[in-house]
Amino acid sequence: MAEDIEFRQVDESQDPVLRNLLNLYMHDMAEWFLFDSEEDGRYTYATEPLWESGVGVHIAYNGRIPVGFGLVASAAEYSDVPGARDLEEFFVVRRYRREGVGRAFANHLWDLYRGPWVVRVYQRNLPALPFWRATVSAYTDGRFVERILSVRDRPWSYFSFDSAD
Repeated sequence: MAEDIEFRQVDESQDPVLRNLLNLYMHDMAEWFLFDSEEDGRYTYATEPLWESGVGVHIAYNGRIPVGFGLVASAAEYSDVPGARDLEEFFVVRRYRREGVGRAFANHLWDLYRGPWVVRVYQRNLPALPFWRATVSAYTDGRFVERILSVRDRPWSYFSFDSAD
């Protein structure tokens, strides 16, 4: 992993940085979810609801360069476990993939927010599924549950575990 990687929880002052990273993320996700960009060529993701609802916004930096983000929200919609958290969105720019940044970032978030978690992965996102299966398995020593659910006619893997264990 790059030496200067740092994970920071950020506030709304970092919204422009988050929006730029979200544009890259949405570009990647368009392959799996089959949506198009806006007429100006950008992909949009409304960030206002994140700040208003208290989602934990975290950005990974290599020195001063943002290289990824993780959004931590309530998993109440996806889990009946009280207080469970959801890794709502997670992204590492291509330049820093396969260097351990994603795994270290996920582990950092799970350590930061101790307790029950749900990690949802769209099954047609072929590179993400083995990454999350391996990352969750390594973090939990194999103590997790993977359920496959259909949500709006799309197959998803739901990984459930407790980072307090």
